[in-house]
Amino acid sequence: MDTLISHISPKSPISEAYRTLRTNIQFSDLDHTLKTIVFTSSMAGEGKTTTTSNVGVVSAKAGKRVLIIDADLRKPSIHKMFKKVNAKGLSDALISDESPIRFVIPTEEPNLDLMLSGPIPPNPSEILGSKRMRALMEKLKDAYDLILVDAPPVGIVTDAQILSTFMDGTMLVLRIGHGDRKQTAYAVELLRNVNANLLGVVMNRLPINEGGYYKYKYYAYYGGAYGEEQEPQKRGLFKKKRR
Repeated sequence: MDTLISHISPKSPISEAYRTLRTNIQFSDLDHTLKTIVFTSSMAGEGKTTTTSNVGVVSAKAGKRVLIIDADLRKPSIHKMFKKVNAKGLSDALISDESPIRFVIPTEEPNLDLMLSGPIPPNPSEILGSKRMRALMEKLKDAYDLILVDAPPVGIVTDAQILSTFMDGTMLVLRIGHGDRKQTAYAVELLRNVNANLLGVVMNRLPINEGGYYKYKYYAYYGGAYGEEQEPQKRGLFKKKRR
């Protein structure tokens, strides 16, 4: 069951795994400050919302002022993770002249705020790619150390591609046994096509360990190849582009 395990049980093995992921993300691009990161997946049901939420919790526990934005304006889920009412949020902020901070709500976790999706609009892609969305992100960056954006699956709609063009980094979340290599490779190619700064891949739902928790593995992106943490290349799944 997908939960905020890092809030409920911060000393659990899976919470430690999320802390490791947080650290790996921080060191994935030393030449640039990673302040805005979009999380997407190849297809639905791969755990991107759970990953986004738990990375937000462990980042807030580390002392950062963190905001999670639900930019899945088609099937929002962040409000369910945090047990909030999705009455107002991003879609409202984008059509309002008020400060976007007015549409942010706190959580039980100190230093962690949410901007829920708000009402589902008829044109999510156009809204997310608008000048207002870029301006909103710039204003929010002044108020937070880290902004995590939960986006729809990149293999289904264009929203994540659009968002990745003006975010500092992009994370791709994959679920073992859910989908196939072609779908994953297609998702990677879509992000490459818009020159997204693809920081890495989170592969979750690996076999359950002795503690009863699902494991995850993190694969970093190296200019066309993937490697498990510091290994030069992930074997068998992705091929380097020919030059």
